[in-house]
Parts: sequence; C-alpha cells; structure tokens
Amino acid sequence: MHTAAPQRTPREPWLTVRQELSANRRLVLMLCSFLMPIALWCLLAYVPAFHAEYKFTLTTEPIEGMAAYTPGSRIRKDFFSQHTDLVREANRQIIAQREAGETYTASRNNKKRIRDLRPIALSRGWLDGVDMTDIDAIDAALYDTHRKIAQGLLPDAAAALTEENLAIIRENWAIMDRGGPYDSSAFTRVPMRSLIPQGVSASPAFLPAPHECVIAAWSDFTTKPPNNLPWMHQRLFSSLKVVFGAFVLACAIGIPLGILCGTYDFFAKLAEPFTDFFRYMPAPTFGLLLMAALGTAGAPKIALVFIGTFPHMVLMLGNTTRLLDRSLIEAAQTLGAKDKLLVARVIIPGILPKLYNDLRVLLGWAWTWLVIAELIGEKSGLTDFIVTQGGRYNFDRVFPVIMLIGIIGFLTDQTLQVLARYLFPWEYTQARQGFFALWRETLTRRRRAGKVTVDDRPMPAITPQEGAAGVSSA
Repeated sequence: MHTAAPQRTPREPWLTVRQELSANRRLVLMLCSFLMPIALWCLLAYVPAFHAEYKFTLTTEPIEGMAAYTPGSRIRKDFFSQHTDLVREANRQIIAQREAGETYTASRNNKKRIRDLRPIALSRGWLDGVDMTDIDAIDAALYDTHRKIAQGLLPDAAAALTEENLAIIRENWAIMDRGGPYDSSAFTRVPMRSLIPQGVSASPAFLPAPHECVIAAWSDFTTKPPNNLPWMHQRLFSSLKVVFGAFVLACAIGIPLGILCGTYDFFAKLAEPFTDFFRYMPAPTFGLLLMAALGTAGAPKIALVFIGTFPHMVLMLGNTTRLLDRSLIEAAQTLGAKDKLLVARVIIPGILPKLYNDLRVLLGWAWTWLVIAELIGEKSGLTDFIVTQGGRYNFDRVFPVIMLIGIIGFLTDQTLQVLARYLFPWEYTQARQGFFALWRETLTRRRRAGKVTVDDRPMPAITPQEGAAGVSSA
C-alpha cells in the first residue's frame, strides 16, 4: 500500500493585482528599497570599470607645459597618462644632461625632488615626531627616508611606491650619498630625477566612497570645529528649530482654518481662492522681503518654511474635511445636534485619522524647504555646512549631512506611523504598516513558528461523497 505524498502548498505569487503580500515579503521589499541604492552607490564608487578619474597620491613639482596638482587632486584617466609622460620626458632630459657632462643644477631644485615623497611619507607615518613647522627638519627627515628606502629598511615602501619610483629613489640616493650627511647649505647639485606621479582609480569627486563618508561623518561629529564654528549637533539643533518651529506655527493657524473651510462654505469661499492663488508663488521669492521685515537671523527662515507649508495645509485639510461621509452629519442632525456639537463631536473625530496622515505628509514637505530657508540672511544650520564644504569639493562631508536630514525625516515619519496604529487602530490596516510595524510583526511570526493554534489549523478536506451525504441529511 502506497502512502500518498503530502501535497505542497502552492507558493503565493509576488505579483498579484490589488492584493497584499505577506508580512515577510513586504519587509524584504522594504529592505531592498534601501539596499539597492546603497549597492548601486558601492558599485559606482568601488568598481574601477565605472571610474573615469585618477586621484593623485603622489605629485611632482610642475614642469613646463604641465598643470600643477596636489595629492588628492583628480584628473581624467586619459590626461593622467599624458601627465606622467611629461614627467618621464623631463627625466630623460636630466639623464641626457648628466651624460653630456652638465652635472650641476641649483640645489633647491634637488630639494624639491626629495619633497615629492612627503605626502606618502606622512600617510605612512615615516615622518612621525618631525616638527612640521621646520622646513629644514622636514627635508632632513625626507633625506633619511630616501636612505631607508634605498637600503630596503622600510618594507612597506614597496606597497606605497611603484617599482619605477623605487628605482628613481635608489638612483637619487646614490647621488645624495656622495655628499655625506644631510647639509642644507651644501646639498648636492647633481641633477636628480623627479618621482613619477602616482594615483588610484577613483569615482568622481561628487560621488565619494561610502567608507570615506563614514570616516568624514565621524570626524565632523567628534572633532571640535576650528575658528569657533558651531559643532555639528549645534547645527542640527538650529535646523530642527527652523523646521519644527515653522510647522507648529503653520498647524496652529492652518488646522482650524482648514477645518472651517471644509465645514462652512462661507469660510471656503472667503479663504481658499486667495490661498490657492498664493500657493503658486515660489516661497524663495519672498526671501528679501522677509529679511527686510524680520532681520537676518532665524525669524525669516522660519517664515519662509511657513509660507511654503501653510497654503497647502489649508487646502489639504479643507478637502479632507469635505470628504467626511455626509450620512454621519445627517444622522447627528436628525438627533438634534447643532453646529458646534457637529464640529466637536462628529466632524473633528471623523476626520482625525486622515487629518493626522495629512500632517505627516506636510511635515515632510516642510523639510524640503529647509535648505532654501537657511540660505536667507545669515547662513546657518546644516545648510551652511553643506554649502561651505560643497564649495570646497569636500563631498565626503556633504553626503553624510544630506543623509542625516533624510534619516531624521524617515524616522520621524515612521514613528508617527507607528503612533497612528495606536491612536486609530480601526483606520491603519496591514496595508498601511510602516517599516517598524512590519519588522515587529515578522519577529512575532518567527517566535510563533511551530506553534499551531486553533485558528491556524487547516480545515479537513471533504470528499464529494461526504458532501452529498451532508446535503441529503439536511
């Protein structure tokens, strides 16, 4: 007798029209919505095939016909090879001069040659303990560093320098060693070759690597800024005051006015036409007017965010109020409710869940005006930092601040969404769950895995004969 194989439950399709996915799948998709942009960022930042530039790690003194670069500068890959070819050509001319008997040059030119090694020596710690304000001390340390590299006393030099540059250092040291110990006033005048510029494949300056952003963010939040500039947490608090100060002010006026417009046609026709007209005026155009009226400190910034948020709040809340089921109002009027009671006991409770959701959306709207607002008058807050560092091409310091604004907005929105589930449990179904709610539900399901409750047990299968017998008995 053969035992029938257990039937497998068919897999739920991922794509179904107007049907909810399981909590696990929704959580996976929400995580993917964040992980995919991060993966794309890493792909563009770390895979050399997508890089169009080199970032200099070692440069040389400018040669005639060659642009000047410093370590950290970026150059297109095709120009980088032209740049190094110019240095090699200059080195060939130096060798030709020596072979022709022209064995003397200015000693300062040779000192510039040994200073080419300074960036790598600093990054590798070869100049630790050297007074960086004393040029002679630095030159003496670089002179000794050339000796150590040439004699193989610095094992990590092979990782920091190309074979071509190692050969040039050995050749230059053979020339310097003839003059004995370092003497600034009697430095060798025999022409020495320049090191060949080195670089690493890098993403464009406007797309720093993720690890560079993390390092820069940690430094900005933990290092005291120079010149008595505000700390990052002080900048953040200043920006929060602008956004939430303007939003609270807009709510204080916009919520009552919006409800009145949605309840009484009198207020709708009195306020909404001009509000609808005013919302098309770009808020930044009021910047100079706000500065003239309110000064250049924080007041005009709050006012601009208010102007950018308030008109939309009035119109959205008015429309939300009008969408309340008319039958609820008629039922209350049948029971004898007057206007004040209708507003207080029927309209406001009836629209509260949707009003709450509108305010959550409008708070995100207020965040979008932050950068423009903080440029008015005295630059302040996070925007001042973004503009300053962006102007210096320090985008590894700009990206974390931009993401910080997004993270604060996202966490605020998700927190409000979780809170709404407790305030209005009848309104927020599973389809409206946020990230945190889905995460909690998934963990709960995993903890319950293997425990079958009465509601979870499958219904027993009924054969056609049993079904027919049940019908006949009935």
